[in-house]
Amino acid sequence: MNRYLALTAIAFLTISISSCEVVGGIFKAGVWTGLILVALVLGLIIFLFSRGGRKD
Repeated sequence: MNRYLALTAIAFLTISISSCEVVGGIFKAGVWTGLILVALVLGLIIFLFSRGGRKD
């Protein structure tokens, strides 16, 4: 019974949401995720270089 409810919900969302809106939402989420990941990687690289340059 639960599987039929899920399939019905998916069918309803597929019909009610335009494909352009879905693709646009995925693209926006992908852009923000990519920007955040790039910022984190650059921050990690800068942190590692700054720690590696110290001689205690």
